[in-house]
Amino acid sequence: CEHSHLPSHILRRPHLDPPPIFPTFPLRFHLQNIITMAARKPIVGGNWKCNPASVAETKKLAAAWKEKAFDKSKVDVIVCPIALHLPLIKPDLEALGMEVSTQNVSATGMGAFTGEWNVDHLKDMAIGWTLIGHSERRTKYGETDEVTAAKMAMCQKAGIKVIFCIGELLEEREGGKTDEVNQRQLNAVLPAISNWDDIVIAYEPVWAIGTGKVATPDQAQETHAAIRNFLKTAVSAEVADKVRIQYGGSVSPDNCAELITKPDIDGFLVGGASLKPSFMDIVTAVQG
Repeated sequence: CEHSHLPSHILRRPHLDPPPIFPTFPLRFHLQNIITMAARKPIVGGNWKCNPASVAETKKLAAAWKEKAFDKSKVDVIVCPIALHLPLIKPDLEALGMEVSTQNVSATGMGAFTGEWNVDHLKDMAIGWTLIGHSERRTKYGETDEVTAAKMAMCQKAGIKVIFCIGELLEEREGGKTDEVNQRQLNAVLPAISNWDDIVIAYEPVWAIGTGKVATPDQAQETHAAIRNFLKTAVSAEVADKVRIQYGGSVSPDNCAELITKPDIDGFLVGGASLKPSFMDIVTAVQG
């Protein structure tokens, strides 16, 4: 060694040598939390609702999206066609690097449940995602918190990933009940969730869905932060830091760039704008 001639007390310098990378549990825990927060991969969902009118239109849209590629290592893109179209457009969307999702799933299993499809059908069709609790299911079809919990339990058991939708009505927002509503809807499903890696939360203020009204970036961030803080208390700091929370409600190429800069907004669940070629502008804005 070129320094072997130096006295041993100079060679061994415990007071000057750097400490190990993770010397104590508190520091290790803190650094791991920072890494987890930085590792939340953005996710964009496209909810086509009861659109478009024909399979040909879905094919045309997928072809238009092909003109603007995205980097799937930087953003997850999940598209939710109507159930009848899904198996026909699935190969086209997957060829673009996207995944597909149903807009709904049954709270029951196989049997005499007319009009339903369940998690076993999704697995058989290699469909890895579903929406649960969308406000239109809640307000137009009477889907209760108890039903969303039953659906969540079925999905967790089957390994189906869920975009779980929460959000308040206009009168609830004006009454200062936004956090109360979101926490109630989350509390209903928390006991059913054991694998948080399969969960994405979509905060969609009902008053902003399809109305052209959008929560300001600060309003959206405030609510997303409140959701994350609630999960920290109700579940764990680890889950709160790693779970992805989307914003939904009249998201467009014009407003997405500013919204995505907020630290607790991890992507979007897009409605009407996901039926246009410009949906890809949202995707590329999110990927950075």
